[in-house]
Amino acid sequence: MAAALKLMCVMGLIVLISILAIGNVAAAGECGKSSPDNEALKLAPCAEAALDAKAPVSAACCAKVKNMGRNPSCLCAILLSNAAKASGIKLENAITIPKRCNIANRPVGYKCGPYTLP
Repeated sequence: MAAALKLMCVMGLIVLISILAIGNVAAAGECGKSSPDNEALKLAPCAEAALDAKAPVSAACCAKVKNMGRNPSCLCAILLSNAAKASGIKLENAITIPKRCNIANRPVGYKCGPYTLP
């Protein structure tokens, strides 16, 4: 009887862990487990450059964009996020930041909303 109870507890634990693991995988999006809104906050150094196409792009901004640019779908999700919209950035300016930073391996031609990365 005790052995059967132990077996049921172990099986229940395995089922619970499996359900939690599946839930975490399903929750992962374009930016992994972090939401595009949370990732957008990391791009605060880019705010001025995203508002004005003639504004200089800071080194801090370029470093963040270069790191995030390795995943163009995440970068696009950030640009289209509620946080980005609420900040008032202009997508047509923000999408030019990788080029303005002279990032050589940027995802040229990647479609992001109505725009294509230059």
